[in-house]
Amino acid sequence: MEAYKQQFIEFMIDCNVLKFGDFVTKSGRKTPFFVNTGFYRTGAQLRKLGEYYAQAIRNTFGTDFDVLFGPAYKGIPLTVAATIALSEKYGVDIKYCSNRKEVKDHGDKGILLGSPIQDGDKVVIIEDVTTAGTSIEETMPILMAQGKVNVQGLVVSVDRMERGQTEKSALAAISEKYGFKTTAIVTMKEVVEHLYNKPYKGKIVIDDKLMEAINAYYEQYGAK
Repeated sequence: MEAYKQQFIEFMIDCNVLKFGDFVTKSGRKTPFFVNTGFYRTGAQLRKLGEYYAQAIRNTFGTDFDVLFGPAYKGIPLTVAATIALSEKYGVDIKYCSNRKEVKDHGDKGILLGSPIQDGDKVVIIEDVTTAGTSIEETMPILMAQGKVNVQGLVVSVDRMERGQTEKSALAAISEKYGFKTTAIVTMKEVVEHLYNKPYKGKIVIDDKLMEAINAYYEQYGAK
């Protein structure tokens, strides 16, 4: 596993974004782990998060694209942080864009904020965590309404590796349906590999009991 992935896993723990225990997902699934990106709350954290996203984006999509699009609301700071990091780390000036939940009818009108999207633009979509893939179904019509847009793919922070609306993982199903690449900074498999029975800051984060709960969860909800 690449060093930046290991560092990102530890970064999530330090930011209280990655938690283990008893939780219920939005879809009603009882889960022993939870990823809440709302806990990235400081400028330093967002700067570092942007750097991890930038590396994942470059590794999968390169830097030959025009726009990084983040669906409202959580995607808005992600586009800003990642485009800044792409500029600082790799010297590329990528435009950022997000949508508004409500169309603005005065001043800077329309459904988009940030850069406009034009015919022929190559677009990468950035999100926090995709579980069921429903948000991409809302995002694609917005992008397609802007013109002949070339969507390169989707990047998320964590691939939960569980079934979405089909037996496949949400990311795999999205890739198959829309015909573009999907990637994550890390997968839950990599998270478990890095943390299981290994101390981090003097504590075992994933012990045998928690590992049993994670395995049971994936037996029920894991992607095929």
